[in-house]
Amino acid sequence: MMYTIAMNRQWKVHFYKSSDGFCPIRAFLDSLSVRERAKAASWINMLNEHGINLHRPFADLLEDGIHELRMKLSGDQIRVLYFFCYRDYIILTHDFVKTSDKVPKKEIIRAKESRTDFLKMYNETTIRRLDHDIL
Repeated sequence: MMYTIAMNRQWKVHFYKSSDGFCPIRAFLDSLSVRERAKAASWINMLNEHGINLHRPFADLLEDGIHELRMKLSGDQIRVLYFFCYRDYIILTHDFVKTSDKVPKKEIIRAKESRTDFLKMYNETTIRRLDHDIL
């Protein structure tokens, strides 16, 4: 007998916001044209739908639990870095324009610092209270 397991996991995407209230992903989205914003939103929605199962060419694991969402907007290679936490959550930290073969180490360090900051501000209980802010 064969069994099929449904993989309909519900992921929740949140944008990292620093303790001073700055949200890099919101600033990035606000800087885009309407067309680019719609395209970026579709990539984020794809991440929301597939979560950890989204792989190249759309997403990739960089190191130490930091991932990249790989999109192209107006000819630029845009990367949005993110991490998973508390089983159900995807936290988008920031974006940058990729101009070299490798993701710059400083961008990975920035994402790790944002993760550390986020996890200090939110535990599993407090992040569940934020669910009304989902993309």
